[in-house]
Amino acid sequence: MFTGKGGVGKTTAAAGTATAAAARGYKTLVLSTDAAHSLADAFAQEAGGDPTEVGPNLYVQQVDTQRTFERTWVEIRSYLLSVLDSVGVDPIEAEELTVLPGAEEVLALLEVRDQVRSGRWDVVVVDCAPTAETLRLLALPEALNWYMDRVFPAERRLVRALRPVLGKVAGVPMPRDKVFDAVERLHAELAAVRLVLTDPGASVRLVLTPEAVVVAEARRTLTSLALYGYRTDAVIANRVFPQAGADEWRRGWVAAQAAVLAEVEASFAPLPVLCSPYRACEPVGPAQLGAFADELYSGLPADTPDPCAVLAGAEPMTVRHTEDSYVLSLALPLADKREMDLRRKGDELVLTVAGHRRQLALPALLARRAIIGANLVGDRLDIGFARDLP
Repeated sequence: MFTGKGGVGKTTAAAGTATAAAARGYKTLVLSTDAAHSLADAFAQEAGGDPTEVGPNLYVQQVDTQRTFERTWVEIRSYLLSVLDSVGVDPIEAEELTVLPGAEEVLALLEVRDQVRSGRWDVVVVDCAPTAETLRLLALPEALNWYMDRVFPAERRLVRALRPVLGKVAGVPMPRDKVFDAVERLHAELAAVRLVLTDPGASVRLVLTPEAVVVAEARRTLTSLALYGYRTDAVIANRVFPQAGADEWRRGWVAAQAAVLAEVEASFAPLPVLCSPYRACEPVGPAQLGAFADELYSGLPADTPDPCAVLAGAEPMTVRHTEDSYVLSLALPLADKREMDLRRKGDELVLTVAGHRRQLALPALLARRAIIGANLVGDRLDIGFARDLP
């Protein structure tokens, strides 16, 4: 998966990587979860809702979210339309109000899951939405899981018991079982998405340009991705000014970028930082995208020359034991303990880092043990649990 601040070139990086994968003989699909599809433009070819071949071993897909929406959420949408109709909302306005925010990106993630599980592809490359939207999407499966475990069963039982009374008194149609079934189906599908995206063979690559504001956002994104259990395996620095033949104006940019790149190398270590120079023209079409990727990945270490491999990245969560305790260790690169809050709620940890919150279900081994301490050690948060059960 490729993500980054809008405009840094993540689509080019995703398309170039897919081209490099196909050139190595991998049957490759590249698709976008960004509502502003531009993959087809990058390849200068037409692409639609189904995988379209654009070269040997290379396929592009721009997900038809409207078709998927109508197939997946028709029961929920029909219920919402009936509610709005009962209170007198204009039918045209009701159609607009039932378009759920973020639905396109969610459905695109479901398509990613389906394509990965289909077995058709050796490599699936995902051009994600800009970082803020991507983080909200990647946090959604666990957030919905909390609701489904604690609120949804009781709500379903209550509505079923009171439906005859409430429907008459309130004058608003109560949701039928098929609406609840649709919500449960969505929950199961999003849980399957998370399993695919956190698989050991999956990773995220952060794309940035060597500018202070962009790098600051990338640092926060790296921490947030780790918080939600996703592995980042490389940083791509795009549009780096070449030094040869620089005039005074360009020398200023070269110097400024060099300072930022030094900070990137230091702060994102041990992740590899792959640099792509500012090119004379925008890389469009398979040939130029292939050249872009060849240059980008030319700096890979000799022991990991394949750009399609997981290049680096710490294990998101581990459990180890010492003589007198168990330690749950979470990868949290670049986290600041001043922006961190850790609480326990039953069998869960509620961890907040820089405004992003994750409710983490504890492994069965630790669920009944008391927390005896927590410490941020380098890029990992170590949480100690008593060895003896209460």
